[in-house]
Amino acid sequence: MISVPGPVVEVRSQPPVGTIVLNRPDRRNALSRDTLRRIGEALFDLHQEPKVRAIVLSGQGHTFCAGADLQEISDTSGQDNAWEMWHRDTMLYKEILEKMLRFPKPIIAAVHGAALGAGCGLVLASDLVLATPEATFGLPAPRRGLVAGMVAPLLNFRIGGSQAARMLLTGSTIATPEALRVGLVHESIAQEEIYDRACELTNEIALCAPSAIQLTKRMLNETVGEHLETLLSAGAAATATARTTEAAAEGIKAFLEKRDPDWS
Repeated sequence: MISVPGPVVEVRSQPPVGTIVLNRPDRRNALSRDTLRRIGEALFDLHQEPKVRAIVLSGQGHTFCAGADLQEISDTSGQDNAWEMWHRDTMLYKEILEKMLRFPKPIIAAVHGAALGAGCGLVLASDLVLATPEATFGLPAPRRGLVAGMVAPLLNFRIGGSQAARMLLTGSTIATPEALRVGLVHESIAQEEIYDRACELTNEIALCAPSAIQLTKRMLNETVGEHLETLLSAGAAATATARTTEAAAEGIKAFLEKRDPDWS
């Protein structure tokens, strides 16, 4: 069994399945800098395991992932090098998305509870998505004065521009039945069965040649999604810039204070 130091991400290798579990249930598995680094380490470790044929990505507790750690973003705002840190943060998240897209083995997101913002981005960077009937997906960034710059091109890639616009411009969430309809989710599975179903999919993948799977995934993400990495770079710039605005300061503060933001 592989283990990553630190409690924020748990990694298991039980061939043919590798598992990455976000483990900050007290913070709804929000993506801190440390969490993102650990995800990167986990992907590297599981890449080295030839008998692992697919990765299952899930979260501990009642939430898959609530998105970026807004408390960490807020704490950074008072520092002299805030812009530099926000730029590094967005580049770190961008690198994780690109690693997932380039990863030679399929990644299966097993989603329960909410997958919001940057957490929804992890789902969209996965190749197959299983979700419990109660799961929800959303991009609430505009309601926090922020921009879902890197998630937007992934959303457009997976479900098309029209549906992406609806989610991005309203900041609303959709539940699993609607996510199935628009193609964000592949299967709705009861929570007690979702990991077993992910293992079944992994066994199906294991019947295929690893090289064929790798080339197929590359074809999908680099040929069909020809400009995806360019759009992710543009989105990273927009995301970092949005964090410097007065709207972001008010939106994040309001969220942390559990009140409605004042946009006047």
